[in-house]
Amino acid sequence: MLISGARIVVETLIEQGCDTIFGYPGGQVINIFDELYLASDRLTHILTAHEQGAAHAADGYARTTGKVGVVLATSGPGATNLVTGIATAFLDSVPMVAITGNVPCDLIGRDSFQEVDIVGVTMPITKHNFIVKDINELADTLRMAFKIAKSGRPGPVLVDIPKDVQTAKCEFEPKTQPVIPYPIVYAAENKLNKAAEMIDTCERPYIYFGGGIITGKASEALIALAEKIDAPMGCSLMGLSAVPSDHPKFLGMQGMHGHYASSIAEDEADLVIALGARFSDRATGNKKRFAQNFKIIHIDIDGAELHKNIPADLAVKGDILDAIERLTAMVEQRNNPEWQARITELREEEKRRTEASLSHTADKSCESCSVPCAKPGVPASQKLTPYDIIDIVSARAPEDTVVATDVGQHQMWTAQRYPLKKPRTFLTSGGLGTMGFGMGAAIGAAVASGKQTVLFTGDGSFGMNLNELATAVTNDIPLVVVIMNNGVLGMVRQWQSLFFDKHYSNTTLSRKTDFVKLAEAFGAQGIRCTTAEELKAACAKAFSGSGTFVIDCAVDCNELVLPMLPPGGSIDNIITDVK
Repeated sequence: MLISGARIVVETLIEQGCDTIFGYPGGQVINIFDELYLASDRLTHILTAHEQGAAHAADGYARTTGKVGVVLATSGPGATNLVTGIATAFLDSVPMVAITGNVPCDLIGRDSFQEVDIVGVTMPITKHNFIVKDINELADTLRMAFKIAKSGRPGPVLVDIPKDVQTAKCEFEPKTQPVIPYPIVYAAENKLNKAAEMIDTCERPYIYFGGGIITGKASEALIALAEKIDAPMGCSLMGLSAVPSDHPKFLGMQGMHGHYASSIAEDEADLVIALGARFSDRATGNKKRFAQNFKIIHIDIDGAELHKNIPADLAVKGDILDAIERLTAMVEQRNNPEWQARITELREEEKRRTEASLSHTADKSCESCSVPCAKPGVPASQKLTPYDIIDIVSARAPEDTVVATDVGQHQMWTAQRYPLKKPRTFLTSGGLGTMGFGMGAAIGAAVASGKQTVLFTGDGSFGMNLNELATAVTNDIPLVVVIMNNGVLGMVRQWQSLFFDKHYSNTTLSRKTDFVKLAEAFGAQGIRCTTAEELKAACAKAFSGSGTFVIDCAVDCNELVLPMLPPGGSIDNIITDVK
């Protein structure tokens, strides 16, 4: 059939299984939006308040479903507003297709109104990108974008479509099935045999896993391996939710703000089996010190990650699910009683250190934050702590609730404490560390799941993209926003407290924003909480209702995220308490 390029875009998206697209209109994509209007019974478009919010929503949709998220924006500022969201998806290996409009081909390179070389801009932060100058190549280019986005290690792909390509017409032949990813690369048998030999001869195995376990649908296989070789497990930030947080072999996140037992156990292991993780600086600390005590088996689908940050004694490239299942069949069933006894000791030590740290923090007075940490007359022992907030919220939320975070102290507290039970229920910006990620991601997750989603954020992060409250309310998104409001940029302030002699340069916000009134102005419900009882009542109301609910929780600005490895430090310098 002879149709326009704009219609080809819409028909190809539907052909590829896309049911929801996030975006913002503009002059250079108005033809595509016209086709979206005509196809609204087959393809839903969610209008966000800003293109960055649309990119994060497409990201959250993809993380929740495992499908390719799609975002659409116009040329120039519309396209550049996607950049942070594209980079966020790239660093966290999220499949996304970003479609942008551009000026007509004969105006490209002439500094035309709202013209920008978005292909050049996004080249370092996409798996691949395209500019389509021939309408006859449009459909196959979009299909290739989906294929690349979801093959191997997933990631974002950008397709830039000039205006005249959208208005031109050509014959379009729809495909009956979505494109399939490129063939899977399987691990070499001899390398897995070597890995099995190393595991069978070690005494203190430790499994370190990352987001690749979730992407590769390898959670059950991972647990089976850990149980067979009697190994404790720890993970990167991106690995959270792959394994139930209460699994007896799971010690929690390791690294800069990881659990004490998880980080120490890794350091005391004689063999670390790294699965679908990339050894980022936040996971390793001082790289020269990191692997002094153990050998490393590193298995990943992306060969570029092998030996990149930390040299491995055995590097294996291959599909993670297949590799783990084959490796599990090769290794011997074993028990490691001495190693498990040591793990028990580390768990008890972590418990003691955590309790000591919490008691010291509760005794401190708030010196400089701009929000009341407690009502007048309320003793310090009744103040809301970050862990209180997480415990109270998680007690009300169903276990399959998708939890999103922004970036900062609240992110690490949530990563440490929230009882995650199922894969794809924890959405956070791990690689880029994007403040403002949470609102868009939570909206995308709620659209994807059709269920109530929880966002943990800080007053600093929330301020970045709180305009997306308009999107949530307008679309009747079931969303509970929990703000840990300490009146400061908490994570940077923590560094200033510990390493810069308390020089609080531009981290005390002193803002007059009333988040409850703000929520109401947007059409959401809002409530402020300063005690545990108030928060319990707020949660009872929020989780039994519908729509968007904002809970503003007062938190002491002296609360710290502990444990902490100092920047550039190692496990030898771990901080677990500040008296």
